[in-house]
Amino acid sequence: MDLRFGGSEPTDDERAAVEALLGPPTSFWEGAECSGADLRRAGPSRDRRHLLLPGLLAINDRVGWISEGALTYLCRRLTVPPAEAYGVATFSPLFSVRPRPATVLRVCRDLVCTAAGASDLCAGVEERLGGGVHLERSPCLGLCERAPAALVTKAGDPVRTAVSAPATVEGAVLAASAPDSAPEEPPAATAVPQAGQDGLVLLSRVGVVDPSSLDDYRAHGGYTALRRAFALGPAGVVREVTGSGPGGAAFLTGAIWQAAMSRTDHPSYLVCDAGECAPGAFRDRVLMEGDPFALVEAMTIAAYAIGAHRGFLCLRDEFPRATSRVRHAVEQARTRGLLGDDVLGRGYAFDIEIRRGAGAYVFGEETALLNSIEGHRGEPRCQPPSPAEQGLFGRPTAVHDVETLVGLLPILAPGAPAYTATGTERSIGSKLFCVSGSVERPGVYELPSGATRAELLSAAGVRENLRAALVGGATGGFVRPDELDVPLAFEGRAGSGVVMAFDDTVPLPRLLLRIAEFFRDESCGRCVPCRVGTVRQEEALRRIVARTGAAAADDIALLRDVGRALRDASMCGLGQNAWNAVESAVDRLGVYG
Repeated sequence: MDLRFGGSEPTDDERAAVEALLGPPTSFWEGAECSGADLRRAGPSRDRRHLLLPGLLAINDRVGWISEGALTYLCRRLTVPPAEAYGVATFSPLFSVRPRPATVLRVCRDLVCTAAGASDLCAGVEERLGGGVHLERSPCLGLCERAPAALVTKAGDPVRTAVSAPATVEGAVLAASAPDSAPEEPPAATAVPQAGQDGLVLLSRVGVVDPSSLDDYRAHGGYTALRRAFALGPAGVVREVTGSGPGGAAFLTGAIWQAAMSRTDHPSYLVCDAGECAPGAFRDRVLMEGDPFALVEAMTIAAYAIGAHRGFLCLRDEFPRATSRVRHAVEQARTRGLLGDDVLGRGYAFDIEIRRGAGAYVFGEETALLNSIEGHRGEPRCQPPSPAEQGLFGRPTAVHDVETLVGLLPILAPGAPAYTATGTERSIGSKLFCVSGSVERPGVYELPSGATRAELLSAAGVRENLRAALVGGATGGFVRPDELDVPLAFEGRAGSGVVMAFDDTVPLPRLLLRIAEFFRDESCGRCVPCRVGTVRQEEALRRIVARTGAAAADDIALLRDVGRALRDASMCGLGQNAWNAVESAVDRLGVYG
């Protein structure tokens, strides 16, 4: 490999950021003074490339951007070719390889925030901001229940963050000028309109349990599921989960575990994908903020089932409070013997490493996430083999999201038969839905699988002048008000559990254009159909807005051709589903009719 390091040197702050993660260099090959021992060996043989993204984040946290000198020093320490590291640094929207101020103000411009006036917010903030603050129009910040949203990050030691949501011009400017003086975020329970109600399972502890207290978590049933898992044994856990229903997420989880267990090339790994970069999605954030110990326990159970001794919890850098709370939960569990070399004194070793992501939607594709953890660009891999066969570091790997993992606890805890008796034939238990947009009570809702869209929107207080609802998020489809009496079950189009409602004051063509921009920006560029198709889709939508009649009809026909190519030939779900929302808006809503 080409290890041509440039002549640029890191600043003292950049060097300190890298050494805080990796320690001081121990040889000439890593940047220390040359010694006689260094002349007798070619260089370090240990592979530490998986620390590339944490290293880039460390530099970005300390300085606010990544200079050539900082990148060169990090590459020398990790023995990574600078050209490849540059590719990783420029892949993620969180980073900049050009100088920028230490304070960055990100204003969300995705669907719900756009409908809530994000454009006017950006314009007002831009007029009021002075020098020393960099304004970014950001993709979804995962704060849709409090739209419009803004996030401030001020680089330094330590890095400081502040959330402004719902954001005003004055509030966003104040947070940018003094992050420490920004108002405290509301409790996680405010994002759960059902908090404290009887009958909740997945959300039963949010707003009830102190998220910082392990003792409070255990007093409310915490770690009973893990004790039962140890009593059942790994094979028994897999049988219990797989047999909890003839279909649905639990059944698929059990199938993934069986595939991983059948492999002989251990060790296995467990990865929790808590990145949640899809517009309108915020359930994982709410679970981590309101019930973080449940995720730690659930990851331990899943790892025990597949024989993994190391787990990676990957979450968005735009979730500072969720990151802080799960980090505290992991540390508390480790201190109390619930993680580490001897979990609960049962002779089983397991620990969790928290990995911050850098804000790319494609990381929701599991193989792209695995590439990112390993220190490569977050591009999807060809399948087969699946991650359960050959995943992280070439070993069997189970990849699950937060809701799937937390959903294991009621299956294994006492009273599981009552839980599994709810739902539909193919989807047992309950499911979480993120509702936002034109509703009175946006937030995360828990409903039995099989509940209808109408029931969900009624619980959220949908407004009478509903124009359409986008079900399944940006990769889902629009439905009309007369199409709401359809079950939100696993076998339907519940998809990501995202439901965004839009009344007749929201300009749908503008939303469709934003969806197209989102997929254009988030395409990793690896496959031609997605790299080119997402751009052509956005161009056609821009032309349609400015044209009518036959000219617009020609572009709608072009959109259909592009959409078919995206769906049939794209490598992963990002490109395959990039046409869904636009297609449904054209065919079912007659947006351009």
